[in-house]
Amino acid sequence: MMDPQHIKQLIENGLPDCRAQVEGDGRHFQAVIVSSAFEAKSPLARHRLVYSVLEEHIHSDQLHALSMRTLTPQQWEQGQT
Repeated sequence: MMDPQHIKQLIENGLPDCRAQVEGDGRHFQAVIVSSAFEAKSPLARHRLVYSVLEEHIHSDQLHALSMRTLTPQQWEQGQT
């Protein structure tokens, strides 16, 4: 089982200029992730970036499901999705 704080740390350490909020029950998590790495990237490309950071935990099935909102800093400031 994974802890939301641990996932937050992994994401924030793996993506530049990143802030993350993560909640979950140990296997299923929801995250809001804000990073400048998402600039000019499609939603799919943004999710792939996050999954690449968490790949080891996903493949080992420690992290079963992660739903996420991925935003640029500008989108976060404007309150857009």
